[in-house]
Amino acid sequence: MTTEELKDFIEKLAISQAKTDEQLKKTDEQLKKTDEQLKKTDEQLKKTDEELKKSNKAFDIRMQKLDKKLEKIGKMVGSVSNNQGNVAEEYFVNSLKDYLKIGNLDFDYLIPNFKAKKGNKILAEYDILLVNGESVAIVEVKYKAHSNDIKALPKKVEQLKRLPQYKNYKVYAGIATFFATDELIKKAKESGYFVLQRKGKVITPYVDNLKAA
Repeated sequence: MTTEELKDFIEKLAISQAKTDEQLKKTDEQLKKTDEQLKKTDEQLKKTDEELKKSNKAFDIRMQKLDKKLEKIGKMVGSVSNNQGNVAEEYFVNSLKDYLKIGNLDFDYLIPNFKAKKGNKILAEYDILLVNGESVAIVEVKYKAHSNDIKALPKKVEQLKRLPQYKNYKVYAGIATFFATDELIKKAKESGYFVLQRKGKVITPYVDNLKAA
């Protein structure tokens, strides 16, 4: 290689190196910008996370308040329902004490809030029992009865007849309620149950087709 060729090679190498340095400088600047952008993105994500945490915390607080309100409403509704049931039960207990009769059946005494037990275990609870020497009538009290309430009576009858003192008794069953629908009365008659409904200050009995278990 001649001196001129070597000189030309060195000049070209210097130019190439200068271009490379320039490119590296631009790359460094671009990387710096990218780092700054990533830093901004991280800061934005951090702010977003903080905002989400605050939002979630606020949501949790609102949900806790809502849960407390719903719990309070549930207690109020339950209290109203219990009070209505107690009023209905007191009415029919007091009324039937003075009128121990279901249709043509006469009874000797009334037992309120009777619990059927086996040892210490409660098998079933009965709002009212009317009893004479050979028959017992189960009276389930509802403030406002529905036809579905009839479905619970067969099991009530079965559980009562398991008790030694009533195993040889004729067992009748029915619903006592302040409000009875036509459907309820129809289903009760079809199933051989009675319905006692308050009408003013007296009880109106529906006892057609009454059956004993």
